Amino acid sequence: MKMHDMLDKIIKESQVLGTFDFPEMLQFAAKNKVHGIAVAKWDESELYIAFQSGEPEGSIYIDEKGILFGDKAVLMIQSKEKFTLSENKPDVIEPVIMGSRIFDKNRIKKSISYDVPEIGRPSLGIGILSITVKKEGVPQNGIRVSLRKDGQIVGSDITTNDGTVSFRVSHGTYDCIVADKSQVITKYRVEFDTSHTSVPLEI
Repeated sequence: MKMHDMLDKIIKESQVLGTFDFPEMLQFAAKNKVHGIAVAKWDESELYIAFQSGEPEGSIYIDEKGILFGDKAVLMIQSKEKFTLSENKPDVIEPVIMGSRIFDKNRIKKSISYDVPEIGRPSLGIGILSITVKKEGVPQNGIRVSLRKDGQIVGSDITTNDGTVSFRVSHGTYDCIVADKSQVITKYRVEFDTSHTSVPLEI
């Protein structure tokens, strides 16, 4: 069975949850802990995102030139697509993820626009905030980094091999919570504006 036919069969046997733009879909899936597959189709192209417990874990891109899997497929996301998200059983979704796993989650997280409005204040600019976690000068991989503003988590991700995570957020002041591999939690205050887009943190 061809990849397209297999994915199409899974989707037809799944329960449709709705149609979303890319950031809305990620937020909906995370909130509802969705196990399922989303698909966006345009021209001769098809882009699939596989979710496990609400997290985007696999991706497949198909066009007339061939098929891309995982991180390479994620590169084709433009964040303008409309995705139809369908839910299915975990044991149906897991084989899809096994063959298309996304390792660099930063590529997906950068596509989410987290905007935390403040009543009575003018709207602030939005940009990409990069945070690099080091220990004794060595970049730390696999560290959970979360951003919080006014008590609300506005972004959370795991550092890559270069110790970096990136978030698309509004300019402002954030609490940055870092949990190392021993689950020791350290809190930092981070200022983000046009002159402070990269923040180094020593743990």
